[in-house]
Parts: sequence; structure tokens; C-alpha cells
Amino acid sequence: MAGWSSSGLRCMVLLFIQIFGSALSSSSTEGQWAVDGKVLELDESNFDSAISTFDYILVDFYAPWCGHCKRLSPQLDAAAPMLAALKEPIVIAKIDADKYSRLARKHDIDGYPMLKLFMHGVPVEYNGPRKADLLVRYLKKFVAPDVSILDSDSAVSNFVEAAGTYFPLYIGFGLNESVISKLATKYKKKAWFSVAKDFSEDVMVLYDFDKVPSLVAVRPSYEEKSIFYGPFEEEFLENFIKQNLFPLALPITYDTLESLDDDERKIVVTIVEDEDNEKSMKLVGILKSAASANRDLVFGYVGIKQWGDFAETFGVNKKTKLPKMVVWNRNEDFHTVIGSESIDEEDQASQVSQFLEGYREGRTIENRVSGPSVLGFINSLIGIKSVYLIVFIVAIIMLIQTIYKEEPTGNGIRDEADHPSSSVSETRESRPGEKED
Repeated sequence: MAGWSSSGLRCMVLLFIQIFGSALSSSSTEGQWAVDGKVLELDESNFDSAISTFDYILVDFYAPWCGHCKRLSPQLDAAAPMLAALKEPIVIAKIDADKYSRLARKHDIDGYPMLKLFMHGVPVEYNGPRKADLLVRYLKKFVAPDVSILDSDSAVSNFVEAAGTYFPLYIGFGLNESVISKLATKYKKKAWFSVAKDFSEDVMVLYDFDKVPSLVAVRPSYEEKSIFYGPFEEEFLENFIKQNLFPLALPITYDTLESLDDDERKIVVTIVEDEDNEKSMKLVGILKSAASANRDLVFGYVGIKQWGDFAETFGVNKKTKLPKMVVWNRNEDFHTVIGSESIDEEDQASQVSQFLEGYREGRTIENRVSGPSVLGFINSLIGIKSVYLIVFIVAIIMLIQTIYKEEPTGNGIRDEADHPSSSVSETRESRPGEKED
């Protein structure tokens, strides 16, 4: 040690402390997290550590004053131990996004509560159910195999039961796993996929197919099945999968409209007085038959009682004769069919066919959506963040124009610096129909 200078010794000691401290810090970071079925409380100091530690972690970005957040909290507490017990555990955590606003902005939090599922560090906004048992069933999808292999009738039954009713199911009978593996990976977040290697004739009767190979699409919530016998080429397979992600006749809500984001088809919107009454249910049955024969369109229905603001955007008022059908391009335009302005109670199947025939032949009038709710409902499709961005850009342009119009002075600049203006934007508890069950 005699050959060491004092400065050299000091550098060695500092290097040792730095290495030892880093190792100690790393060890304590790894040890601070445990999958114990409890909801983790995060802050800015440990958020990144938690995200990188767990393969699957659902984060609740909340605000203490938010009523929706308070109602969601006990549901997350109940779901946490069930998710922690999975073969591939999912951890639930929460962070006060109102307090840690910088981190909230980084993750594009624009309403409370907002849930995001981080899979291997990559965030995906959670738009599923928020009751504990349904939330668990929904999230199981993300840690399940891309394609489940089923080797018996009981395996098929267990798969369907475990999958629940939230997602559509695709079961390939006598189908090679490699045929659907690529598409199963692509659509994993939207559906369950499986391949049945061994099954009885009872299963064939139950799922209504009479030859193999076949791909059966099941939508449990709507008690619907569709059969695909080929050709089993990727283009045709993908079309079948995309068309069966939704029921034949879709009840229109904020959530269902948002789920159609990736679907490029136009929507045949049928507007009724009350979608739950007997007359409407009869008409929905007719719409399902029409949808089966017109797969290039999405068929949806909405009741004025259920969502009157949406109906008003298509020119519906108290004097409008209902039911009314329009074809909407999912932007600000829709088409009515000449001679099919409304549907009478008699022979509705023929009238629906005439409406579609008129639309196909171009006997239509183009209209613009209108009404007080149009902005809010289009916001639900393009995202409130986009609206904020547009407003911000417009504000900047107006500010620049104002600056150029005014003659700059030294005092003016100093006053502006001494008294900076600030803009305050209210944070919504939630988007209507999106952030609560």
C-alpha cells in the first residue's frame, strides 16, 4: 500500500463504495417486490422498477378525489389474489396519477381511473370489465397460450368454460395448429384460439359442423356460432376471424364503437325507440339474417331510450317515424336510402332487403351527422388525446398570430415574463360509457 498515493486510495475507495452500493441497491430493488396477492402502491421512485420486474402488471392510474376510482378500488383488491395465483401471475398496482402528474402525462393518462396492462414493459390500455371476477377472466386471456391444444371432449368443454363469455372463441376441429398460429398471435388480445385434436360425434353435433377440418367461431355472449370449412389460406381465414369478432347484430354503445376501431366496414345503423322491447328484438333477429348475407357491412342497432344523443346525430327527433335505417361511414357522413326512410311493422324482412338493395344500387342521399352529441361521440372513436392535441395546436397558432399582430416592446416582454399565463384543464373522471361498468 506504500506505493499508493492518497488520491489513488481515495479513488479506489469511492469506486468500491459505488460498486457495493449499486449491488446493494439492485438486491433491495429485487427483494422489495413480491407476488403476494396484494395491490402494490407505486410512486415515481419505484414505478419503472415494478414495470421491469413483472412480466404482467395491471396499473390503476387513479385520483383520490375520483368517485369512479373509489368504486373500482375494492374490485381490484378482490381480483389481485386470484390473478397472483395464475400459472403466469398478473400483478395489480396503483399510482396516484393526480399527485404524480409528470408520470401520468408520460403514459398519456387523460381520465380517471385509467387502467393499463404492461406486458413485458409494453403498455396496453385496458378496456375490459371492472367487476373482480369478470376482470380476472378477461385478463387470463393475455397470459394464455396463443393456441390451446385440446385432446378430448372434456378438454373442449373445459376450454370453453374457462374462456368465459367476454371474448369470441375459435376452435379448429381436425385443424393443424400451424394453420392458425400466426393469426392467433395477431388477434390474441381479441379472441381465444384452440385446436381440438380428438373429439366425438357428440361434439360435432353440439358445435353444428359435419366435416373436418373446420374452424368454429363461437360468440358466447350472443349464443351465436359460425362455421368455416375453408379454403384455409391466410387471407380467407383472416376475413372469417375479423368478421366473427362481433355479433351479427351489434348493440351500439361507446364501448362497442371503440371496439370497431380496426374494422374498416361501414355500419348499417338501425334506430328504434327501445332496443329491449319485444318489437325491437324481433327486428334484431331480421338484422342478424341480413348480416349473415352481407358480411361486408357491420349491422348495429341503438334505442333512443338507451342512447338518444347518438340517435339525434342522424337527424332523429320526436317526429321521426321509427325504426329508421342508415348506412354510416363512421366519420361525419351517413346515407339514407330513397324510399326506405323508415320501416313499417309489417313484413320488415322485405323492407330490410329493399333498404340494402337500394343502398347497393346507389339510390341514396348523403347526409352529415349533426346534433349536440356529435363531438362527444366522435371523440370516443378518435380518442380524447387527439382532440386535446388539435385544441393545443389551434391555440398555438392563435398565439403566434396575436404576437405578430402586436408590436413587441421591452416592457411588454418583461411583463409577460414576470406574469406568465397558465392554462388549467380539468381532468375528467371518465369518458361516458368507457371508464365504468
